[in-house]
Amino acid sequence: MKYIVFILFTVMTNAAAQLMLKQGMISLGPISFEGTNPLLKLLQIVFSPWIFLGLSTFVISMASHLYVLSKVELSFAYPFLSLAYVAVAIFAYFIFREDLNAWRVAGIAFICVGTVLIAQSGRDLSGRGHEDQTAGLSPDKINTSGMVR
Repeated sequence: MKYIVFILFTVMTNAAAQLMLKQGMISLGPISFEGTNPLLKLLQIVFSPWIFLGLSTFVISMASHLYVLSKVELSFAYPFLSLAYVAVAIFAYFIFREDLNAWRVAGIAFICVGTVLIAQSGRDLSGRGHEDQTAGLSPDKINTSGMVR
């Protein structure tokens, strides 16, 4: 549980990137590749300010996620990314005035409950992270090809 701050940072930067990409696509308007060089159009899209900022934020999110994966079990860390769905839905409602009907709210509630259950399972790990999983490997258990016996 001590890496929860990094996990939540990953979630929030992931959600922020999605919101920036949406804003970028709103500012660009409908995309059409008709009568234009597709590569030039793609570069125009990628280097528009909101899209570029969103993609850059995704890189930060991925770097944070890689750090988390080096510290905790994948089966614990990865489900937390579903909280990005929750954050995106809520912020999209307020920022873009997107619909947040009863079905979506129910889905968000299920995601939150599932994430809480997964977070509770992290307490059973007693602080064991990636480093503790490999700490028990002594040189005599590793042959010269790097394979664990």
